[in-house]
Amino acid sequence: MAAAHGTVAHLLPQTYKRMVAAWLEEDCPSLDYGGFVVGEKVGEARLLGKSPVGRIDFVGVTSAHICLDLIFFNCDATGLSLCFGAAALDTLVDLAWWVSSVHPRTSTLIFVALCTRVGRAISNRLLKLVRNAGYTHTLAGTRKTTPGFRLVEKYGMLVGGCDPHRHDLSAMTMLKDNHIWASGSITSAVSVAKAAGGFAIKVEVECQSEEEAEEAIRGGADVVMLDNFSGEGVKVAAGNLKRRFGGVEGEKREFLIEVSGGLTEENVEGFVCNEVDVISTSSIHQGVKHVDFSLKIVH
Repeated sequence: MAAAHGTVAHLLPQTYKRMVAAWLEEDCPSLDYGGFVVGEKVGEARLLGKSPVGRIDFVGVTSAHICLDLIFFNCDATGLSLCFGAAALDTLVDLAWWVSSVHPRTSTLIFVALCTRVGRAISNRLLKLVRNAGYTHTLAGTRKTTPGFRLVEKYGMLVGGCDPHRHDLSAMTMLKDNHIWASGSITSAVSVAKAAGGFAIKVEVECQSEEEAEEAIRGGADVVMLDNFSGEGVKVAAGNLKRRFGGVEGEKREFLIEVSGGLTEENVEGFVCNEVDVISTSSIHQGVKHVDFSLKIVH
């Protein structure tokens, strides 16, 4: 995973700074009456985790840290640091964000909640589930991210130890049923996609059967997705394809097998087999339980 090789924040483009400024501008496009009430008094505030869990996962909160630095900088706050520690205020988890001249903003809390839930979903649950089930390959998200918030959710996946999958439509060509129907066949669709993308753009084909996956591999697809298969169906198809095209019993082809479609915490273990190279699910970043926070001035 990327975090094992360096600081994931170094992957972020400079555009993220404009995104943060736009979030704040959207939240307060005109006069800030609440900020006027607070004034310029220097103080200290703490970000409190309110969700009913024993511990807000540190990885999830860390995934929000770099943009929080910029948020508070834009709010003229200084001295930002993170001290993950003991519970405070009954069941609240005290994350101790120390700032000065604070104007609490709802947009800030929403941002932390969204980014934290992605990192927490990966590190606390899904990744542990598949690893405990014996899966040694890649767990990935999908392209189906929240509009306008893709960069943050992809960043949260990386920090949490997950593969972010393709970042946009230009990052990899994924051929679905509509593309294939329009083109006439899987072989034709792959050929056209390869011609358009050249050697630098991978082509993936969404397959509904083992036979479709075989046609995609023979046509030159780089990745075949076994979509909406049963757990047992995945194991049979993946095993057959790797034997048939792995160079041991048959011809040698370079390809990856991805499994996706309806995978959740409740059923993902049933799809685990190491003939599958990638398990992808949007449940990492869609439908993840909200993590609630509150920013309170210390008084």
